[in-house]
Amino acid sequence: MPKMKTKKALRKRFRKTATGKIIHLGAGHGHLMSSKSRKRKRNARNKRALGHMEQKRIGHLF
Repeated sequence: MPKMKTKKALRKRFRKTATGKIIHLGAGHGHLMSSKSRKRKRNARNKRALGHMEQKRIGHLF
């Protein structure tokens, strides 16, 4: 049986860490930034880990 191909759309949006967690960039930092507070913009830059069930659902597609 051939290998499963990586889903390229997921590869662009998610990354797997060395410990196996899946992290992604949060929403809300694309446009309309002038109306958002400094704190909100700063927090939007941080990467977030997926929850347990989302990891289970997405993990095998890498």
